[in-house]
Amino acid sequence: MSAGIQLPAADGTWTEVALREPRQWEEHPQPYSSRVAFAAAHVAADPLGDNTPGAPAAVDWESTLAFRRELFRYGLGVAEAMDTAQRNMGLDWTSVRELVRRSAEQARAFGARIASGAGTDHRDQLATLDEVIAAYEEQVGFVESTGSQVIVMASRHLARIARGAEDYRQVYDAVLRQVAEPVILHWLGEVFDPQLAGYWGSSNVPTATGSFLDLVRDHADKVDGVKVSLLSAEHERGLRAALPAGVRLYTGDDFNYPELIRGDAEHHSDALLGAFSAIAPAASAALAALDGGDVATYDAEMAATLPLSRHVFSAPTFYYKTGIAFMAWLRGHQPGFTMIGGLQSARSVVHLARVFELANEARLLPDPEFAAHRMRLWLDAAGAVR
Repeated sequence: MSAGIQLPAADGTWTEVALREPRQWEEHPQPYSSRVAFAAAHVAADPLGDNTPGAPAAVDWESTLAFRRELFRYGLGVAEAMDTAQRNMGLDWTSVRELVRRSAEQARAFGARIASGAGTDHRDQLATLDEVIAAYEEQVGFVESTGSQVIVMASRHLARIARGAEDYRQVYDAVLRQVAEPVILHWLGEVFDPQLAGYWGSSNVPTATGSFLDLVRDHADKVDGVKVSLLSAEHERGLRAALPAGVRLYTGDDFNYPELIRGDAEHHSDALLGAFSAIAPAASAALAALDGGDVATYDAEMAATLPLSRHVFSAPTFYYKTGIAFMAWLRGHQPGFTMIGGLQSARSVVHLARVFELANEARLLPDPEFAAHRMRLWLDAAGAVR
């Protein structure tokens, strides 16, 4: 193994980073007994496809599906066709349907859990609440037809036309009355999607939380859990304590997930995280330790991943998908670092160099020399030379 790799820093200097020995992570194909854990998976783009902004998505299906099998090997369920997969950022409805159908087939073959996003993004313009309801029902019906659990995603259309909490309630009441099996409700904060500001009818988080809780309580038999992506550990702890018995809190907090999943004497969060797609082997090791009651090892395994996750999800957070895809490329899970909609351009050279450094530090590069080779090629192509 070579001594290391030269990486650029934000101040214009270069740092010599020693490549760490790869860790032999133990596979864990069974689910975990103490927590339910989903990884929100990205989509690998066809490197020869016309994945320019605004073009229909050209997906590398072989790499995309192989990546999901990788997640299954570590005991993680897949949260499919979510914002990590570039919903509302390039992944069109035709590709969403194919993605959910193929992933659901794989999940059945592996005996793994899958939950898939249903929203309203297949419609360009929706002007009324009834139209929003109909759009939701179409996507919910499709997801259910594949055998996947449904994740009811936040709707940009609803956020735009709703006049207040009562309009959100009208839409979600109608959707939840018709679902076949309990769903996961997703509250995606504006840090992940600015067009969702004021969701649930208020820009005041406590007020919005009250409306959200009223909905969950009234439909507790149709809600498996709620996924909350507000990046506030304090808010999440308060919300999960107020949920009805039997309704899970799936953390979407990529900044504070170790403490939230560990929990306290009374409550814990389960997981539905984009970060888990980048740190799957380490997350697996941590959850396996937690299953065995070894909290110290859980803490140590998770702590090693947190600097990487916080960097990948740093502001502007909605571009975190670029870091997720870059990690997959460095680890050999896809042939090229290209993304749907050209989103590979959404992070800087320095940002992605830091992704490499932190992944190396966490020993998440299965072949560090191979990853360094790819990193050098990418730096050269970007003109980042000393």
